Amino acid sequence: MQTVTLNNGVEMPIVGFGVFQIPDNETQAAAEAALEAGYRHLDTAASYGNEEAVGAAIKASGIPREDLFVTTKLWIQHAPTGSVEDDTKRAFDNSLRRLGLDYLDLYLIHQPLGDYYAEWRAMQELHQEGRIRAIGVSNFHPDRLVDLIDHNQIVPAVNQIETHPFHQHTADQELMRERRVQIESWGPFAEGRNNLFTNPVLSQIADAHGKSVAQVVLRWLVQRGVVVVSKSVRPDRMAQNLDIFNFALSEDQMTQIATLDTGASLFFDHRDPAMVTWLGGRRID
Repeated sequence: MQTVTLNNGVEMPIVGFGVFQIPDNETQAAAEAALEAGYRHLDTAASYGNEEAVGAAIKASGIPREDLFVTTKLWIQHAPTGSVEDDTKRAFDNSLRRLGLDYLDLYLIHQPLGDYYAEWRAMQELHQEGRIRAIGVSNFHPDRLVDLIDHNQIVPAVNQIETHPFHQHTADQELMRERRVQIESWGPFAEGRNNLFTNPVLSQIADAHGKSVAQVVLRWLVQRGVVVVSKSVRPDRMAQNLDIFNFALSEDQMTQIATLDTGASLFFDHRDPAMVTWLGGRRID
């Protein structure tokens, strides 16, 4: 498996398996199948409600802990009593307990909302204590990412954002590269929106390589240096999504895919006041 080196020297597999929207009662079997297929990078979140199932799959696999890269995410902390810092540490402990692990490889702030500066201070302490190998963020626009970097001790190792052929974030990626933040894609297939799997440009490129559209999309991301989290509950597709290191897209093919960029989210806008209110009011504990 190809890896990327994060800004603190930690090695991260460039392709991971995600469990977003997989029902809790199906997650363990899916994660076990992914590990059997060869994935060593698992991505979950407290808000997904399936950390325990991911932990059970890890335990059942028998794979040495040091061979795995496990990510989970911190949901918005509201701290009705006490402090956001204390609530962040409790949330971390709860995630670690549900996963059945002694440490995390990567812990992300899930949303750029609420008092994420206090959350970040707590995460810096957890990192310094050796309980997290790397800390990062998710869904941060460039302005918020830069502000967080400029006013804190530790630069986020990762920013996980919506990245797919219709929303490519090339300028954002360049800024992250300058700031030593690794871009990571969620939703690489755009959940099939805009007819991604039958798109003529992607289909033509797939045919030229004897690959699927999904493999072309993943290869395109990897060639850009984007860490990617893909999801499937079918073992055959899990294996297929890993089989992307035996071909390469030409410069012309990369340019063709670049023309598909719309520059807009296909899901939601974190700067939409209604979405901010909905996310900020969501409770998971």
